[in-house]
Amino acid sequence: TNIGSILASVNPYKPIPGLYSVDAIELYRQHRLGELPPHIFATANECYCCLWKRHDSQCVLISGESGAGKTESTKLLLKFLSAMSQTSVGAPVSEKSTHVEEAILES
Repeated sequence: TNIGSILASVNPYKPIPGLYSVDAIELYRQHRLGELPPHIFATANECYCCLWKRHDSQCVLISGESGAGKTESTKLLLKFLSAMSQTSVGAPVSEKSTHVEEAILES
């Protein structure tokens, strides 16, 4: 659920097909926060928009108990931001993965 720009999420401890796909990235990148159901991509998109359109510095705090999914959430947020940065330089959707993205996600 969302509380303003705060996302409270629960780790389902199982994969949910399509939840974090390229199609989900495309969907959430086309909408503002609150227009679609709560999602980490909506939060990441708001961060990206504030950074580039308003030139506001951004910080994302990911908190939770051990096993809550903080590392996975961080990877998803970086995946979205990487895809957005590739879109801004005109790369097609199918080529949104770069060596930089792979290195960051693997770290």
